[in-house]
Amino acid sequence: MTSDAEAPDAPITVFLSYASEDRAQARRLASALEGAGYTVWWDALIEGGASFASSIAEALDKADAVVVLWSRFSIDSDWVRDEASQGRERHRLVPLTIDRTKGPLGFRQYQVIDLSKWRGRASAPQFQAVVRAIQAVAGRKEPPRPTRRTGLSRRTMIAGGTAAGLALAGGAVIVADKRGLFGSSRRDAIAVLPFKNLSGDAAQDYLSEGLTDEVRAALVRNNILRVLAGTSSSTERSENEDAADFARRLGVTYLLDGSVRRGGDMVRISAILTDGRTGFDLWSRTLDHRMSDIFGIEDEIARSVAEALRIRMATSRPAPGGTRNVTAYESYLRGKSLYNQAKDEATDRQALGAFDLALAADPNFAMAHAARSRSLASIAAGYAPADQLKSLYDQSIAAARRAVAIAPDLPEANLALGYALFSGRLDVKGARPFYDRAAELGRGNADILLLFALYCSRAGRAADAKQAIERAVLLDPLNPRAHRAAGSIEYAARRHASAIAPLRKALALDPKMANAHGFVGDCLMLMGRNAEARKEFEAEPRPYLRLSGLAIVNWRMGDRSAAQKAYDQLVTEIGDSALYQQAEVLAQWGRADESVARLQRAREVGDSGLIYLATDPLLDPIRRHPKFTLLLKELNVL
Repeated sequence: MTSDAEAPDAPITVFLSYASEDRAQARRLASALEGAGYTVWWDALIEGGASFASSIAEALDKADAVVVLWSRFSIDSDWVRDEASQGRERHRLVPLTIDRTKGPLGFRQYQVIDLSKWRGRASAPQFQAVVRAIQAVAGRKEPPRPTRRTGLSRRTMIAGGTAAGLALAGGAVIVADKRGLFGSSRRDAIAVLPFKNLSGDAAQDYLSEGLTDEVRAALVRNNILRVLAGTSSSTERSENEDAADFARRLGVTYLLDGSVRRGGDMVRISAILTDGRTGFDLWSRTLDHRMSDIFGIEDEIARSVAEALRIRMATSRPAPGGTRNVTAYESYLRGKSLYNQAKDEATDRQALGAFDLALAADPNFAMAHAARSRSLASIAAGYAPADQLKSLYDQSIAAARRAVAIAPDLPEANLALGYALFSGRLDVKGARPFYDRAAELGRGNADILLLFALYCSRAGRAADAKQAIERAVLLDPLNPRAHRAAGSIEYAARRHASAIAPLRKALALDPKMANAHGFVGDCLMLMGRNAEARKEFEAEPRPYLRLSGLAIVNWRMGDRSAAQKAYDQLVTEIGDSALYQQAEVLAQWGRADESVARLQRAREVGDSGLIYLATDPLLDPIRRHPKFTLLLKELNVL
């Protein structure tokens, strides 16, 4: 608790209490008070790891003045009344009215300052009355020295955004009006920054992460907007970087920030839209709801954003594949958070379990079926032994088919089915209509475009691959996976020299990224720069790529002993999980029959490496082998 015996020159701290409906007026007052030299505490300043309730209690205890905005909304708010009571008991209360509403019973004996006609000027008599009242309750004679504001401070940026509400849950699709804020130019872009979890419980991160993704997904469906993808939007803002500089660094015109705080069954969601050219807020809103009514938040925020951005709501076309079941939705968000970690088999299986729980609560939740399919495919590709591959991929295909049956226009469902057919059954032609449909429906989604581009590259559709990956990089320029994919597409097209730059960019963004060093090594090796290539292979973190690369490059350099040693390790240490890479080595060594035999064995066990078969430069020496051509036909590649 603040002591009255504090040093007289200590900064005066003001606690600002208001109803969520009055956030715009609260922000204006907070800005003026900060400009006058006060330190203002309001809920936008709660740090991500802090507990909401404990943060409020601590701030109230330390505040020199408790400024309460009475309005027709706040007089019915239990939270505002509690905060006002604390200020009254500590003799720190400064009551204001912003619409001439009288304070509730128990507070009417206090003189109330009328701000109903105040328009934000610090020199206005109403604001000067507020300053004098704060000075009086704080026991100070001299008001603080005014400070100059230079744009948004780090504290006023609440990382995240809830612009379009929970679109996944069945909310309205937003469609831009060409006369609106963003205009008809595709150069205007928006970044939805990560929601900050203000619940004080890391276990609730799934909720803030999930809402961020769903808001972004809702905006992506707007064909007028260019929405920065998740990886680039998650770039951290430096401490001294204001909103305008941050927006310029991200390459966007607007920033959408927000926070989520959950306490028991109550959820408070805040959102702020900032003009990245000026650094000024264009719109803000805070909503308090019960978790059981979370879908009501969607419509309320979506309507507010529509008004702020001058967009119209296509309410007749709700987001496909969602749910209205809160239990299913929460389980889905938990699973999605675990899956996005891409950490290890344990977290992937935990994600799968969460998706199963979501489907138990709502069997018609298409997004959960699609996510379950991707989880099963990831487990198969990354961790499963050879004898489990067929079963896992069969389950993945079944889940994806169920998702498409429920929601034929859900891009994630079509992507999941295409991916499962391609990776699990190596069915290039069978996967094509689903990949094409996913790309058509999700052309603003960088993750969908990235996977579509890789599919096209491996299916021999070089022009489509190049076009899709260029758009993915535009939407997600700070995502190392996008740049790695761009490099791999150039490599598959035999443009080895031009493949190196995007691969280097990927490594600059993520020095520990797998596959990138291996691809650079392949490019250098095929360009005859063997010594440089060997260094790249030695730096590759994935053992099967490192060993296969060393086996080939050492053979090319005449060091047959080192080449054989690397190949033997590939066979003994990794075994059937690296049959495809063994075939690459043998093809480069000139042992065509043995190479084809390894590929046939890879087909038997379901080695997903075979998706590279049609365009892999390392298999060029055996491309005219009769059994290789037959294998391509059997796999429905040709």
